[in-house]
Amino acid sequence: MGYLDLGIRALHEAYLRGETTPREVAEEAIRRAKESKDNALEATCYEEALSFASSLEECEKDNLLWGVPYFAKDNFSTEGVETTASSNILKGYVPVFDAEVVRRLKEKKAVLLGKTTLDELAMGGTGTSGHLGKTYNPWDESHRRMVGGSSCGSAALVAAGAVPFALGSDTGDSVRKPAGYAGLVGIKPTWGRISRFGLFPFAPSLDAVGYFTRSVDDAAILLETLAGRDEKDATSSEKSVDSYANFKDISLEGMKVAVLDDLMDTIRERKIARDIERLLSCLEKRGVEVRRVRFGEEMLRSIYITYFVISCAEATSNDANLDGIKFGPYPGGNTYEEVMAKARTQGFGELIKRRFVIGSYSLMRENQEELFLRAQRNRKKIVGRTNEILEECDFILTPAAPGPAPFFDEQSDRLSDAYLIADNHLALGNFAGLPSITLPLSFEEGLPLGANLTGRPFDEKRLFALSSLLEEETGLRNLSVRERKEGSL
Repeated sequence: MGYLDLGIRALHEAYLRGETTPREVAEEAIRRAKESKDNALEATCYEEALSFASSLEECEKDNLLWGVPYFAKDNFSTEGVETTASSNILKGYVPVFDAEVVRRLKEKKAVLLGKTTLDELAMGGTGTSGHLGKTYNPWDESHRRMVGGSSCGSAALVAAGAVPFALGSDTGDSVRKPAGYAGLVGIKPTWGRISRFGLFPFAPSLDAVGYFTRSVDDAAILLETLAGRDEKDATSSEKSVDSYANFKDISLEGMKVAVLDDLMDTIRERKIARDIERLLSCLEKRGVEVRRVRFGEEMLRSIYITYFVISCAEATSNDANLDGIKFGPYPGGNTYEEVMAKARTQGFGELIKRRFVIGSYSLMRENQEELFLRAQRNRKKIVGRTNEILEECDFILTPAAPGPAPFFDEQSDRLSDAYLIADNHLALGNFAGLPSITLPLSFEEGLPLGANLTGRPFDEKRLFALSSLLEEETGLRNLSVRERKEGSL
C-alpha cells in the first residue's frame, strides 16, 4: 500500500509529518496512470504537474487538498491543456482559461495531472463513443466489460488507484452509474451547488459537476471547496456552503428512507435486491425508518424517453457553435452551410449525429408540442412525484444499476425495453436538481455493485451522514483494483 491508497485526510497527515512530498506522490500517481491499460486518458500535463508539485514545500495545515493529485474529465476547460470532450471536432482546441472548479482546486494547491476520456461531448452512457475508442473497466482484466459513461476515464483511473479523486459531469447518471460499476463513491450535488463555468454544456437544465472518490469523507471534503456562488455562472446558488466534512455530528435517529417497490420489482439480479434489503435492515436497527412506496410504473418507464428528448434538444442548441468556424478545424467551403456540413460530418461520431437529428426534430415548430413540450410536461409530473416522496421521507434508496458492469456487446445507446426502469432511474436526481450519491454495495464474481441515495435540495450534509453509515455497514471504503491485486481485498 502506498500514500495514494490512503484517503485525502490520511494523505494530508502524512504530508504534515513530512513522510512524503507532493512531488513524490505525483510521481507515483503518474507511474500508476501510465500502467493503466484501460484507455482512460485524453491529454496529460505531467511536466507541469511535477513542476507545480515541486513548488509545494511547506504543507498548509488547514488545507486538506494541498498536494493531492487528480484528473479532470476532458469536458472541463483547462488553460494551456488540450480539451476535446473526446470529439474530433475539438481536436487541437487549447482553452485560455480554467473552469471554475479547476481554478478552485488550483487555489487549494491540488495537482492536476491530465484529462480523462468520456463519451463524445458527454453524450452516452457506455464509455465507447469517444474518439479514442472504448474505455475499459479496471475490475475486468479481460477488457470485455464497460465502466459506464459518460465519465468513464475519471472512474477508471480512480478505481485503478492512480489518484484519490477525479472530476466528472452528470447529466442523467454519468458519474453515479460508473461509480457503481467501478466500486467508487460518485456524487452529483444539488443543481447550482457547484459552478458550471468552464464545463462544456450538454443539457444545462440537467448538467451538474460531479466527481469520484473512494470514501464518503473524501467526497465531503471536496464539496466544501467546490461548492459556492460563482458570479461567472448565474445559475450557481447563493446559498451558504455548509461544513460538509463535519457530517458525523448529525443524528440519524428518526430519518426516513423510501424504497421504490415498483423499481425494485424490475431488478432481475436478485443478489442486488438481497443486498439492498440487508442495508435496509441495518438502517432500521440504527433508528432509521424505512418506508415502502410506489412511484408509479408508467412514470418510471417514461424517464428515459423524457430525458432523451430534453437532453437532445438542449444539446442541439448548445453545440450549434461547433460549426468549423467558431470551433473545430476549418474544412473549407464556399458557404457557411457547406463549411458546417463538412466540419460536422468529419468531426462528429454516429451517436452525436443521431442525437442532434433527434434534438433538431424535437425543436421544429411543427413537432414541439408533441415532442419537446410534452417531454417538459412529463418531466414536471416526474419531479412532482419525486418531491411528494421526499416530503414524507428524507432520502430515496435504490440500486445504482440493475447489475454489475455489462459486457460491451450487451449495451448500446439505443432505446430498449431491457431494464428500461432500473437502468435509467438515476435521472430523477437530474430532473429535480437533487443531490444524489452512489456507494459501493457489494461484489458479485469480483465485480462491484452499487447503491444510490437521493435527497432533498441542498441537504448534502445529511446525505453524507447517512452515506457514511451505509459505508460503515458494508465495510467497502477506499476500494481499488490495485488493493485487490495486492491481496488486501
